[in-house]
Amino acid sequence: MSPEELDIVFKQAVESINQHKEPFPADFLLRLYAYYKRATGDHDSPGSNKPLINAFKTNALFQTRGLTPNEAKQLYVDAVNHYFLYRK
Repeated sequence: MSPEELDIVFKQAVESINQHKEPFPADFLLRLYAYYKRATGDHDSPGSNKPLINAFKTNALFQTRGLTPNEAKQLYVDAVNHYFLYRK
């Protein structure tokens, strides 16, 4: 898949997550959070008012530290597709 095609598929995956009305499992959201931050090059620190949430987000980011933006986009798309296919 070309980088341009990956960008389109990534944006569609993000949109499908944003439009979904049912709650997601917390571990799934943490993975998506980390993949999204890596994919978009967002280097801001987690901004929750709750230290425990910041710790979980920081850990998720740490686990994705070696990913390129395109790898993170592909993993995000794969995770979204897997979730909607299997609901887990």
